[in-house]
Amino acid sequence: MARSSSESATPKPRKQRFGWVRQLAQAYKLTAKNDSLIGLLLAAVFVVVLAVFVTIGLWVDHPIYFTVVGLPFAVLAALIVFGRRAQKAAYASAEGQPGAAAAVLQTLKRGWTVTPGVAVTRQQDIVHRATGRAGVVLVGEGAPARLGPLLAQERKKLGRVAPDVPVYDFQAGQEEGQLSLHELQRKVAKLPRTLSPGQVDEIEKRLAALGSLNLPIPKGPLPRNMRPPRSMR
Repeated sequence: MARSSSESATPKPRKQRFGWVRQLAQAYKLTAKNDSLIGLLLAAVFVVVLAVFVTIGLWVDHPIYFTVVGLPFAVLAALIVFGRRAQKAAYASAEGQPGAAAAVLQTLKRGWTVTPGVAVTRQQDIVHRATGRAGVVLVGEGAPARLGPLLAQERKKLGRVAPDVPVYDFQAGQEEGQLSLHELQRKVAKLPRTLSPGQVDEIEKRLAALGSLNLPIPKGPLPRNMRPPRSMR
């Protein structure tokens, strides 16, 4: 028993214990390529938050205590700002890449099932589908003139297998009337949840019959090494 307990208490290798530091450094490098002001912004956030605590400390005659208390809050504020800027920079770098919209849908919170490439044209216009408690979301990438009929065709298919399910359609891209990747993520995330988990499961079973084209889709415009580690979040 003593041997097994000692084995379980063996500390993790140094690389594993400090892996989040390397991830954070890689995320910063990738963000800095698209956001040259990220360093100054993070430093300003850290200094301002810490200065607020120091000022309070001077006011109540406990500057050292409030400085120590303010340090983790300053770090946390800088990390929050960094996470948001890193996400925006990642979306900006992925704009215009085929399959970027599907990758954005795959970054949504749990409860969504994403099916990339449910429809495509010869000109490489493509439609992706996401199913969740908000209903069914169709997202098209390509020329607006061709995506209109393509999305309408997919809505008809959905009407035959799931007639009572809310259906939303969006176009992602840089043309007039289309949404940027960041706007797309916010739009879908804010959709009202009107279905129960059981209803979602039933809808997914019905939609499975429609299938997909199994097109190669990138794993996301926001690489894993650009996301702050869970321990820091």
